[in-house]
Formats: sequence, structure tokens, C-alpha cells
Amino acid sequence: MVRVTHWLTVVAFLALAFSGYMIILTHPRFYWGETGNVNMKPLFRIPVPSSRDTVPTGYNYVLADENGWARYLHFEAAWLFVLTGAVYGIGGFFSGHFRRDLWPRRGERSWQAYWRAFRGVDKCDDGVHHYNVLQRTAYLGVIFILTPAVIWTGLALSPAFNAAFPFFVDVLGGRQSARTLHFFVSDLLVAFLVVHIVMIALAGFWTRTRAMITGRTHNVEAEEAQ
Repeated sequence: MVRVTHWLTVVAFLALAFSGYMIILTHPRFYWGETGNVNMKPLFRIPVPSSRDTVPTGYNYVLADENGWARYLHFEAAWLFVLTGAVYGIGGFFSGHFRRDLWPRRGERSWQAYWRAFRGVDKCDDGVHHYNVLQRTAYLGVIFILTPAVIWTGLALSPAFNAAFPFFVDVLGGRQSARTLHFFVSDLLVAFLVVHIVMIALAGFWTRTRAMITGRTHNVEAEEAQ
């Protein structure tokens, strides 16, 4: 269950990240509140050209408008992301995966334990079956904080969701605030992905990736012993 949902999430997240970037290019300016347009001062802007000639960016050229297919892909990938996350969450709860593999153990819930893990003093049990306390905390943060936040802020951008559940949009400060928060939370998830890949590369990219595909960890242990 963990391996299948992991790779489905990879596909969904890469599609969301790429299509989200293309959507941002239509209006690379961010606001705070309910409304935002070219006649308002933005909270901040991304220094890239836009795919719309009506959006002032400081560049003297306009990119190709890819907004149509990007929105379709973003919507479809979001459903895959949410449904896969639901399967993983339900399965992880009932199988004990969260409690067994991710929840910090007794004696690890202190800043000293986190510092030892950061310095590499505390090693995983075998490097494959278990994670150190920093890794587990990072995974828990992504699963139970960043992922719900990116789904919530993404839903808040939907006019239908806004009409049906205005409270969940208003508490974020409005639709433009939700868009800004969605951007920042997405950036944190991309940062996590980059660090995750770097750590896999440092630990042995192909052996770790093969283990995540096949589920066979004894080959990893043998290669590490060599």
C-alpha cells in the first residue's frame, strides 16, 4: 500500500507542480484579501514574464498561453492526489504504519534527540525499515500539515467550493489570500521533494529506488555491506 500510493503521489504531484507553474504564468502577481487585479498593488510578484499581455511584468514580451490545458491537467491530477492520499491515510491508520514507522518513539521527543539526528549520531535501525526522528517528523509534517493545507487552499480557489463553504475561504482571508497561501505551501512541498531526492542520492539512489519499487530490502542491505 505504501509503495503503490507513493508512486501514484509522485505522478500526481509532478503533474500538479508543472501545471501549477504554467497557471501562475498567466498572472505572476499575488495579492492578499478577496480580490486582486492588475490595477491593484500586489503583495509580491514573481519576476517572470506573463502569458497574458494585460498583466504588467516589466518584460517586453509575452509567453505562449498554456493556461487551458494546464488547468485541466491540474484539476485531474488534484483528484489523483486527493484520492491516493485518502487511501494512504486510511490504510496507514488501520495498518499501524503511522504509529509503527513515523511517530517519534519514547525518548526521541526532545530537542537533544533532534540535534543528534541532525548531526547523524542517531542512525536508523537498518537504514531501510525505519527512519530517524528528523525524517519521521518531516514525513508527519508533510502528511498531516502541508498536504491538508495545499488541498484546503486549492479548494478555496474553486468558485463552487467558495459558494458552498464560504467559511473555509473567509477564514483564509479570501480567495486571493488562499491563492498566495497555496503558492507558499506548494513551494514547501517542492522543497521537501528536492531534499528527499538529495537524501536518496546520498544514501544510494538506485538501490533505494529499487527497494521502493520491489519492496525487497535485503538486496539494499547486501549492497550497503559491500
